[in-house]
Amino acid sequence: MSENLVDIHNEKLSFFTPAGEVKALNDVSLYVRPGEVLGIVGESGSGKSVTAYSLMGLTAHPGRLVGGDICFNGHPINKMSEKEMRRIRGNEVSIIFQDPMTSLNPVYTIGNQIREVILLHTKRTKKQANERACELLRLVGINEPEKRMKQYPHELSGGMRQRVMIAIALACEPKLLIADEPTTALDVTIQAQILELMMSLKEKLDMSIIIITHDLGVVAGMCDRIAVMYAGKVVECGTTDEIFYQPSHEYTKGLLRSIPNLQEKEHKKLVPIQGLPVDLLDLPEGCPFATRCPNCMKVCMKHMPEYTYLSDSHYSACWLLDKEKFMKKQRGALT
Repeated sequence: MSENLVDIHNEKLSFFTPAGEVKALNDVSLYVRPGEVLGIVGESGSGKSVTAYSLMGLTAHPGRLVGGDICFNGHPINKMSEKEMRRIRGNEVSIIFQDPMTSLNPVYTIGNQIREVILLHTKRTKKQANERACELLRLVGINEPEKRMKQYPHELSGGMRQRVMIAIALACEPKLLIADEPTTALDVTIQAQILELMMSLKEKLDMSIIIITHDLGVVAGMCDRIAVMYAGKVVECGTTDEIFYQPSHEYTKGLLRSIPNLQEKEHKKLVPIQGLPVDLLDLPEGCPFATRCPNCMKVCMKHMPEYTYLSDSHYSACWLLDKEKFMKKQRGALT
């Protein structure tokens, strides 16, 4: 049995639309160890959220898994029925969605929504579920929990609503928490509080976290490892230090160049990544980033690169790394 909590091997997932097959995930492989925080970064449409939703079996029609294996805590997710998945969702793996205002039911009180999860997944009585709901609200830093339990989502601020979402996600003390851009709709101060809260709860409950975000500053501060996705594929993966200080894929370098540096005395222009993301209805034969890459070679346009391992934890899919290895061999042969 694998030591990893999550094991995704060569996952291929498509959405079958009237316009054609949208290849949302194209040969994705990832793993998450127990107690680890994995960050998944990339542009919109790169497949970050779809990867997470597929782990919970939430890719509804017209989405369909067309290849690969997804394993969570020994459960073969891609082979399980909807009834079996319901036992896992919310119980062993939970998700915090991007916008709490659209995730919380506007016509039910906060207390009702937390109690529902507890009663569904545990054998607690209504009274015990009520006590547990109050306890969870205290755990996520909400004052006067008894009062908040009687309130509706629109009566709370954005930061409070996100705390409620975290409380619901943690109701059954899951082994894995998926946070899908949990700080997008919040101001900077509240963002910091939510991220700090998630990290303290991770330590208390000894759980793993997958955090999906556009914000490289978020992953720098809280992740053990980072996976960089582009056009439905993991193009680079490594420890946080390896990704930030030794990036090897041109797309990763482009993302890092686009971050403002407040330490520099001279203000420099931000360098955006040129061009547009590829059309997932019509993926190219070669590297999907080739048309936007400043160092593109002929081989990049025709063939998909395989992963080059730069260390035990750091790998990248880029032909330039093969070129570097080839040049080193050539130099070695001449000496």
